[in-house]
Amino acid sequence: MEGSIGPLAGSGQEEHCPACSRPLWPGDPLTGLADRTEFRTRLERALSYAGASFSEEGGGSSEMAAMLIDLDRFKAVNDSLGHAAGDALLRHVARRLRATLRPGDIAARMGGDEFAVLLHGLAGENAAASVAGRLVDLLGRPYMVEGRIANIGASVGIAMVLPGLGADAVLRRADLALYKSKEGGRRRYHFFEPALQEAAEERQRLEFDLRAALALGEFELFYQPQFHLAENRLYGFEALIRWRHPGRGLVPPDRFIPVAEELGLITSIGEWVLHQACAEAVRWEGELSVAVNVAPAQLAAGTLVAAVRKALDTTGLAGPRLELEITESALLADDGSTIEQLTALKALGVKVSLDDFGTGYSSLTQLRRFAFDKVKIDRSFADDTAVVRTVAALGASLGIRITAEGVETAAQMRRVHQEGCTEAQGYLLSRPVPAGEVPGLIDRFRDGHSWKEGRP
Repeated sequence: MEGSIGPLAGSGQEEHCPACSRPLWPGDPLTGLADRTEFRTRLERALSYAGASFSEEGGGSSEMAAMLIDLDRFKAVNDSLGHAAGDALLRHVARRLRATLRPGDIAARMGGDEFAVLLHGLAGENAAASVAGRLVDLLGRPYMVEGRIANIGASVGIAMVLPGLGADAVLRRADLALYKSKEGGRRRYHFFEPALQEAAEERQRLEFDLRAALALGEFELFYQPQFHLAENRLYGFEALIRWRHPGRGLVPPDRFIPVAEELGLITSIGEWVLHQACAEAVRWEGELSVAVNVAPAQLAAGTLVAAVRKALDTTGLAGPRLELEITESALLADDGSTIEQLTALKALGVKVSLDDFGTGYSSLTQLRRFAFDKVKIDRSFADDTAVVRTVAALGASLGIRITAEGVETAAQMRRVHQEGCTEAQGYLLSRPVPAGEVPGLIDRFRDGHSWKEGRP
């Protein structure tokens, strides 16, 4: 890793004007590193030098790399030990960065807990990977902060500096690589590759289309039957959203729901689902119920009770025919308002279920905090007899209905029935179907169809 990049070489210390001795760069006052402005200026100079070197020599004799570094779990340390400790931790990180880099390399604090590094004189990507590996290791070692041990980690995104690229493009590439690094499990590094850019562009198109989908009426609901085992009868349906895009076709929920949550669209989409499900269920024969999934963001917004009341009043659906399914994650972050909202919903006659039971961190605690009407065992436990038996016994002791999800075979259905589950849903009974097919499905179940006979 020998070499110099001419105008960028130096001690890495703050430069001063020879005439007035004032700093040429403002720098980051907390860590003593360069700040975002200085780093960008240095990067632009590096790109200019790389372009000139490439033109004069017919190819650069050494390579440069820009790295973005994000600290993992810094927020947890900052929240638990306080901001003063957080600032001290950032200074420790800065010292370790300076100890790892050579004179002439640039280290900067970009803001918050994000840092950047510009390396020069590299013998290709392997040299950059070696530095990144050392950074991940060194920054991930324990810190002593105000008499307490703090454990954090570092994720690194790397973009090789190439002639013809602007500073924005290099930083964008490093940022995409950083996102991939964090997505892959954190405490690692990742190089930019063209596929990341393609994925980012596709993500932007998806975001643009998703913002317009609700206004254009591209969402629709599918319904999956829910079956009462002891009484051998259909008792309701779960409403499941689908996005029918004119160009993409039917987009699955696991593709667009996370994006909707990140964009802050999930509350408005959830309110549409709630109203649409109630409007369609009120037309079903009998007293069949409809179950609607509630996102944690809907509870956090504090508008769920009003939205439910409006949907019931507008459509005329009776409260007891509506069932809201919430996940444990919504309760784990509860500040007290969630339980208040659920209690208010119960006062409207609405039933409340705990979905995906067993996949969270404190399931038993949640059952003690609120009187759920039903618990749904996650589909991943459909073949785990011990789990099904334990949850079913718990439900029986608490007077809570237990639904087994993801039942696909008659053998699974017999097993969950024998172990005490009161209800079931899954492909054995039916795949989710469009609203227009629900009446026919109701007729087939009413005509004596049994789960023992397989799908309708």
